[in-house]
Amino acid sequence: MQKQDKQELILRISGVNARKCMRCGKCSATCPAYDEMEYHPHQFVYMVESGNIEPLLSSDSIYKCLTCFACVERCPRDVQPAKLIEAVRLTVIREQDKNHMKKGDLPQLLDEELPQQAIVSAFRKYTK
Repeated sequence: MQKQDKQELILRISGVNARKCMRCGKCSATCPAYDEMEYHPHQFVYMVESGNIEPLLSSDSIYKCLTCFACVERCPRDVQPAKLIEAVRLTVIREQDKNHMKKGDLPQLLDEELPQQAIVSAFRKYTK
């Protein structure tokens, strides 16, 4: 798949208009996973908008995003960076079959303290 096709696919999956971003950085400033990510939410938006997709596809940042949507809440232009990050992650999983979690992994991760939302979120994030 060509670079422009990947860019269009990511934008279509996410439903995000990356051109609305004014690069204020509020999304990254509020991100609880900021220190763990190689590329931060505002960088994802800019890189997708500019077509610089390849570094994102190979970055572990797509798996470090907590999908907490704090960046979505803080964005004054309603750009929704978390949806872009999810779309990039989904593109990688679809193209490279890089699922990070299989159904058989679940029993080892369960404990009484784990909220059910975490399980559902993990499956949504790591298995597509």
